[in-house]
Amino acid sequence: MPHFEKPAEGSWTEHYPELGTGPVSYEDSISPEHYELERKAIFARTWLNVGRVEELARPGSYFTRELQAAGTSVIVVRGIDGQVRAFHNVCRHRGNKLVWHDYPREETSGVCRQFTCKYHGWRYDLQGACTFVQQEPEFFDLDKSRYGLVPVQCEVWEGFIWVNIDPANTTSVVDYLGEFGAGITGYPFDKMTQVYRYRAVVGSNWKLFIDAFAEFYHAPILHARQSVAEESRKLQGIGYEALAYQIDGPHGMVSSWGGMSPPKDINMVKPIEQKLHSGLFGPWDRPGIEGLDPLPPALNPARSPAWGLDSFVFFPNFMLLIWSTGWYLTYHYWPTSYNTHIFEGTLYFVPPANATERLRQELAAVTFKEYALQDGNTLEATQMMLETRAVTMFPLNDQEILLRHLHRTAREYVSALDSDPTNPYTPVPVPAVS
Repeated sequence: MPHFEKPAEGSWTEHYPELGTGPVSYEDSISPEHYELERKAIFARTWLNVGRVEELARPGSYFTRELQAAGTSVIVVRGIDGQVRAFHNVCRHRGNKLVWHDYPREETSGVCRQFTCKYHGWRYDLQGACTFVQQEPEFFDLDKSRYGLVPVQCEVWEGFIWVNIDPANTTSVVDYLGEFGAGITGYPFDKMTQVYRYRAVVGSNWKLFIDAFAEFYHAPILHARQSVAEESRKLQGIGYEALAYQIDGPHGMVSSWGGMSPPKDINMVKPIEQKLHSGLFGPWDRPGIEGLDPLPPALNPARSPAWGLDSFVFFPNFMLLIWSTGWYLTYHYWPTSYNTHIFEGTLYFVPPANATERLRQELAAVTFKEYALQDGNTLEATQMMLETRAVTMFPLNDQEILLRHLHRTAREYVSALDSDPTNPYTPVPVPAVS
């Protein structure tokens, strides 16, 4: 018997019949040719989250993002007028990368009044206009107004900054985020400005790490040696089930029970967790800020008193995890090749009011690191064996519905690119979900 109510169809997967229930192929995660098509069809054509407005605290604040999968580097900057804009990070004179410090492949940030090219000194204001050309009379009929930085579509939703590299895009980020975005609008993200970041190079396809965080079927086994070991052992006997799964266009979400925030049995946790009232699932006590009650309508869709967190998978590579105890996580998965990517995990809390609150947050941050390492540790082994193609089709259970949806969506984007008459690329065949 299920622990929580399932749809009338009997399973979450059958509730979305277009997904099918048969074994699936992972050819899309091991083919270099298919990855090149994903770059063109997905990362060069969809909205990508690149940061938050708090990173651009005042006019002149900027950061760069290396979007290898989209084939570009972008500058994101707050102008004198307060507006956030994005530009391709390329000088209009000879194509040098415009903004970088010691190493041109590394991201950077800072505050400036203008951008100056290291090569020949061309300058651009914060709105992207070319304002100075070294020895301008040496050029032939040069009109500086025609040589501003190349803009990138940039929009802000709930403090999150998004860019879209496709100049032909006509869909706003609000429309792209759909019902999920609308349903969590108003959550107090802007109050949670205490930030902890982790970044790691992972030896797997970008979708495989999303798979790992989009299901909790692995939790009783993989995390049995962590601070939730006792809870994991209990789950091994009864299994794990989520409160709800939902799909909206290319996006998906899973809603989960609360686990140990706080634990039902104080003796289950480590002494330091008992002392600080914090651990893997964050501080146990909710901060006293507006916006947590009542919750926006998309959170806790099952309206369960056991609710602990909702994990939103915003296609292609951004996950947003909102916890019942008043903090949130973001995951980014930035492809660098068909079998490597960069993972970024970021924790956001309400700024601590005292040393105890700070220690609670730091304990959650270091515990999360161990948790993420355990999840990431399996990925290279998965990638290695998938690439042998000794097995080509794999069964997925009902708790892995978002995995089906992710890979189906990625294949659909590639197929749509193939139908574009301006596209010179041909997709590699990938078996469909049955």
